[in-house]
Amino acid sequence: MAEHREFFYRRLHSLLGVIPIGVFLIQHLVVNHFAVYGEESFNKAAGFMHDLPFRLALEIVIIFLPILFHAILGVYIVFVAKNNTRRYGYFRNWMFYLQRVTGIITFVFIAWHVWETRVQIGMGNAELDYSLMENILSNPVMFWFYIIGVISTTFHFANGLWSFMVSWGITQSPKSQKIATYATLVVFLAISYIGVRALIQFAYGV
Repeated sequence: MAEHREFFYRRLHSLLGVIPIGVFLIQHLVVNHFAVYGEESFNKAAGFMHDLPFRLALEIVIIFLPILFHAILGVYIVFVAKNNTRRYGYFRNWMFYLQRVTGIITFVFIAWHVWETRVQIGMGNAELDYSLMENILSNPVMFWFYIIGVISTTFHFANGLWSFMVSWGITQSPKSQKIATYATLVVFLAISYIGVRALIQFAYGV
């Protein structure tokens, strides 16, 4: 019975990592990328998302609760996982190991990012506009923290997408899994560029 329950939880963990968390990640990075087109463009895009009907309820049900479940179970998986990279140093084993490492980094990064932005806005200490991220990223230490955090998050999502397709039976053959490897690499590079490019814009205005 316990094995069936753990199997279900891990399947749910995998699904939530793609839908809705992965979808939200892409949407969030795309909205941030509007900064590249100027302060006004970003403020309009961010304002549109902020003014959505039932925003708070949507954030709790679609974003915060799934992320909380995914993070808690993810930390558990990190501590019970057996990594054999020294003995079995093949590619997928390293991806398995990096998935766990980036999971911890992503967890810390998201918690800090939510505190600096969403929580501060909710407490009335900050406004949701271009200057919020501009001020945060003007600090070189925070800029590199965000660079590492964004790349860690995009890798965790892209590699998790590969695992999702395998565990849900979408890619079963070695050939399909190899194709998925290249496809998820493209996803990683694309969304990493979108995220990092926005950070550079906020920090340096270029």
